[in-house]
Amino acid sequence: MRRGPVLAALAAAVLLTAGGTWVLYGSSWLRVEKVAATGMEVLTAEQVLGAAAVPVGAPLVSVDTEEIESRVRGRLPRVDSVDVVRAWPHGIGLKVTERKPVLLVKKDANFVEVDASGVRFDTVPKAPAGVPVLELNAGRSPSARRFDEDRLLHEAVLVAGALPQPIARETVQVKVGSYDSVVLELTRGRSVTWGSGEQSDAKGRALNALLKAAPKAAHFDVSVPTAPAASGS
Repeated sequence: MRRGPVLAALAAAVLLTAGGTWVLYGSSWLRVEKVAATGMEVLTAEQVLGAAAVPVGAPLVSVDTEEIESRVRGRLPRVDSVDVVRAWPHGIGLKVTERKPVLLVKKDANFVEVDASGVRFDTVPKAPAGVPVLELNAGRSPSARRFDEDRLLHEAVLVAGALPQPIARETVQVKVGSYDSVVLELTRGRSVTWGSGEQSDAKGRALNALLKAAPKAAHFDVSVPTAPAASGS
């Protein structure tokens, strides 16, 4: 076997590997020059980019995308997820998905935003439009010892998260008296007896149908979603 061609091929492979490594890590051709963030509704691009702290000037291939994702989520609780991608040859893109409040908890003069998973992710001075406020009145309930405030908040979140969007926008308050006593206060003085947080999806569909069938009714009962009722006018 002739060793000359084999050695030459090996040398060429080594040179190509070394050259490729230099291009990726040592040259100025493939380095981070631009960082962009998209998908925000409440947060600003400046907030996201500041939290991401992407190392501008670093080799693009060396950027730890998972670490950047962890930083953004850790520093900005409003961020539910962020997808960090390399945009060759010089960019990093951040696609942000923010948490959506389904319920507000009054705290002094402020409001704590709670998402559909029950995560309290931000405190704001003004209630966002179309998000109901929790009113918790479970102090005298016989079940108060078994179901603490966190559990009742969980029930309220189940209810608020199951509301069809048009109904959610018209829901002013979610009143919780006990585990199985949830009442919604809607615009125009209307109220809804919801019951417990169980079967909330079915109750949401039943309420949607009731509102269409009896638009002038003042009270709706979906505590048993297979037998919903409307009354008053």
